[in-house]
Amino acid sequence: MLDKISLDWQKIHTVFLDMDGTLLDLHYDNHFWLEHMPTRYAEKHQLQPDEAKKQLTSRYEKIKGTLNWYCIDHWSEQLEMDVPALKQEVFERIKARDNVMPFLDFLRQKKKHIILLTNAHPKTIRIKFQQVSIEKYFDKIITSHEIGIAKEEAGFWDKLHQTLDFDRQSSLFIDDNLTVLRAAQQYNIAYLLAIHQPDSQQGVMDTEEFTAIKCFQQLF
Repeated sequence: MLDKISLDWQKIHTVFLDMDGTLLDLHYDNHFWLEHMPTRYAEKHQLQPDEAKKQLTSRYEKIKGTLNWYCIDHWSEQLEMDVPALKQEVFERIKARDNVMPFLDFLRQKKKHIILLTNAHPKTIRIKFQQVSIEKYFDKIITSHEIGIAKEEAGFWDKLHQTLDFDRQSSLFIDDNLTVLRAAQQYNIAYLLAIHQPDSQQGVMDTEEFTAIKCFQQLF
């Protein structure tokens, strides 16, 4: 039995939820970018698998944490490959984390304002929603591509506040990225939670100063 995570739900009005690694298992994304894409890239350029991985990892690292890093249009152009089509090839790996739907039902029953706040590209979101039916739960879906900067970058929350009315002292934000959480922390978002194991096929994450969710059932 997992310990409950104590939150004063009466004081929380807006719930910001990340998608990949938070509501959805990060295994799909890690498998795609670290395994499937290198395989297809190696085939296209007649490379050995290790060399393909090395070249792609170098490209990834150069822009990690920026908006382009999350932009599949950018990667389609840069790699001269149809990234959305390649993503569809392994879409069966897209899965929600345990008890995500009951948690979203709980938030609905509590009449919380539920916002999907993601760095994922809109085309990626559409692919995910074809496989996992969670779109109906959100009052609003906001991608950093609409805001113009990634969630971990300075100024994101200021720009978000220009387009969305919310009170930071009555807001909960759940994300698996510690850099993203720290940006929200600097903006004084009152309630912050991390994810214990974003990728079900990899080890647990040291979430440092943040309380981590092992299962969403801990919240309701």
